[in-house]
Amino acid sequence: MKRVSNRARALLLLCALVLVGLSFYIYKYTANGKLWVSFPSNRTVYTDGELTVGTVLDRNGGVLTEADGGKRLYADSAEVRKATLHAVGDLGGNIGTGALKAFASRLMGYNIVSGAYTRRGEGRDLYLSIDAGLNTAAYKALGGRKGTVGVMNYKTGEIICMVSSPTFDPTDVPDFEKAGDQYEGVYLNRFLSSAYTPGSTFKLITLAAAIENMPDLYDRAFECAGSLKIGGDIVNCTKKHGELSIEDALAVSCNSTFAQLALELGADTLGRYAENLGLTKSADIEGIMTAAGNFEKAEDETADLAWSGIGQYNDTVCPANMLRFIGAIANGGDAVDMSLIHERGLAGLMPPGSHRMLSRQTADKIATMMNYNVYKSYGEKNYAGLELYAKSGTAEVGGGLQPHAWFVGYITNKDAPLAFVVVVENGGAGSKTAGAVANAVLQAAVKG
Repeated sequence: MKRVSNRARALLLLCALVLVGLSFYIYKYTANGKLWVSFPSNRTVYTDGELTVGTVLDRNGGVLTEADGGKRLYADSAEVRKATLHAVGDLGGNIGTGALKAFASRLMGYNIVSGAYTRRGEGRDLYLSIDAGLNTAAYKALGGRKGTVGVMNYKTGEIICMVSSPTFDPTDVPDFEKAGDQYEGVYLNRFLSSAYTPGSTFKLITLAAAIENMPDLYDRAFECAGSLKIGGDIVNCTKKHGELSIEDALAVSCNSTFAQLALELGADTLGRYAENLGLTKSADIEGIMTAAGNFEKAEDETADLAWSGIGQYNDTVCPANMLRFIGAIANGGDAVDMSLIHERGLAGLMPPGSHRMLSRQTADKIATMMNYNVYKSYGEKNYAGLELYAKSGTAEVGGGLQPHAWFVGYITNKDAPLAFVVVVENGGAGSKTAGAVANAVLQAAVKG
């Protein structure tokens, strides 16, 4: 009897172990199944490391890449191929943000029941949120310069333009080693995976903190003598601006004023706003993580702290995260989740997720000043037909190099609720260089 009892206990223990193992397998299969089938050694859907199923289209149904007879074909236009490279991906899978790699399981038609199997073996169609025509306009506007352009519908969160340069034709891959630094960082999606010194675009973050923490901000007169002495250090401004209101200080991008604001606010407050406004943390866009930015808390009452409030010192910001922040200003403080997939059918009817990033009052105050920037400094005639709200940035990078040129903002034209970010590496003046790129892209977007 004792032997039977021991055997029964052993059998129960064995059954329990089987159940635990089966539960663990089901959990791992559910969590990681799409990654397993997306591995390039899966010969059902890959040939020599190339995904040979599925079609990637832009939001309007234009084919960007498709499988044909075990080979992958790209769009007929070389300009479209180059302009959409970082959104679509290369044949070797070197661009991690490209659809061929990031959304491989969706292109295969993966589901938890049948895996990657499809009846005809052709995979699935995947519609990206980008507009190939708009991407091409942005690619042309960059003119071969390194940098990035991003445009988002701030009501839906869809990214309709995402261009990173340098780029190349995936059907005619150049010899990168012989080309020197022309293709430096070519596999990097600079919109999603880079973090740049933001320059004066960061003044929008300092401004948000000042609006909410300085009750007398709008009553104050700031004095700019062309520079500000802090201890034994000097913070230089672009010119001697004299007496300024906060509106005029932002419009002329006065370093002296924003250095004073940074010193009064303190590193802890500025750091908290940089984090809460999403500039120092990675963001999840359809499973792709953006680069995290940086705000280093300098010692209070130092020039380093002053420079950090101006967007220099050790500040860095990812263009995609900056775009999300700008979109929140445009959307009354509500930040809509960004997306790269244009959902169709019932899925496309679902409202996007969002979260409150700024109060409506703060967002509206910043918006008013961004619109005044255009009137006061950038010139409405330079952006004819655009209902523009903007801020430029000229980010010093040292090493004897030209500054990075930034231009960020949004438009409120009818049927075009679009936020944008432009970065031209070593492009010089933000409003002049990056502003011209933004204008070209937005004009194309408005004209459709």
